[in-house]
Amino acid sequence: MSLSDLDKRSREIFRSIVESYLETGDPVGSRNVSRNLAMSLSPASVRNVMSDLEHLGLLHSPHTSAGRLPTEIGLRFFVDALLEVGDLTEEERRQIDIQVRASNEANSTEQVLTEASQMLSGLTMGAGVVLTHKNDTRLKHIEFVRIEPQKALVILVSEDGSVENRVVELPSNLPSSALIEATNYLNAQIQGRTLSDIKTELEQVRDADQAELDQLSQKVINAGLAVWGGDSASDPGTLIVRGRSNLLTDLDAVEDLERIRLLFDDLENKRDLIQLLGLAENGDGVRIFIGSENNLFSLSGSSLVISPYRDSNQRIVGVLGVIGPTRLNYARVIPMVDYTARLVSKILK
Repeated sequence: MSLSDLDKRSREIFRSIVESYLETGDPVGSRNVSRNLAMSLSPASVRNVMSDLEHLGLLHSPHTSAGRLPTEIGLRFFVDALLEVGDLTEEERRQIDIQVRASNEANSTEQVLTEASQMLSGLTMGAGVVLTHKNDTRLKHIEFVRIEPQKALVILVSEDGSVENRVVELPSNLPSSALIEATNYLNAQIQGRTLSDIKTELEQVRDADQAELDQLSQKVINAGLAVWGGDSASDPGTLIVRGRSNLLTDLDAVEDLERIRLLFDDLENKRDLIQLLGLAENGDGVRIFIGSENNLFSLSGSSLVISPYRDSNQRIVGVLGVIGPTRLNYARVIPMVDYTARLVSKILK
């Protein structure tokens, strides 16, 4: 047998087992499955099908005499082929709108993202997570200050008052006037805009051969922006996590607690977090990662449902979503994450 060979009876039995697991977290026996099926099947017939499903790797038995649980492969098959995802109710949409839009009144992007994370946590009983690029902060002021003949300190002040300092290499024999010129030029351009916006415009200006700066000034700007905006692998950005305590509920054993502790450690260390942005940038819409499908959660046995959000130029600037156990209520969480990401994108325009 292969996954494509599953007949209607096998799929219904498998669906019943997975849905029961997602609701209770407990192994499911053939007798209970037999009672819950719309079709009439004896427990013996159900056991035969369950054995076939186990052979395919869709189910496993935690103990010799226990019922069956879906494997990670089984959950992936269920999510991809059998899950029926509904839409949010009008009341759920209204609740999300009120909570997220209210945070926007303070005119702080971080407050909007924090509220979105908190709201997702409360509605899904998982941990809400938001990851955003640092270099997409909106800027207020920039300045180049020479500290050595071929080095300068770049000082960037964002609209929220945070200050970022980076040292950049300067072209040889660069006159001080070029630093002043670059500082003045950028300050005339950056108000309320991100580094991504500025870099894109500079490239367009250069390509159109309409540069207002000489070659040396252009080099200073490109060097400063590249270093400060740049290597996302070394600077995974800002992480917001709310509702971690939700992950500590319904733990059945010390082993479960240890897995969650490992997850918390990974979140604290931002280990592999930049991968989240890379995963989201591979396509539009909600993406689902179950257990070991994502290196970040391979040890903790958690699932991740994420969706990218965009800026006014439709560039992906971060991701938001929910972390929870593999028995996450996917049918409920997926539309919530999708709607929240779309709402945040509208607010950030």
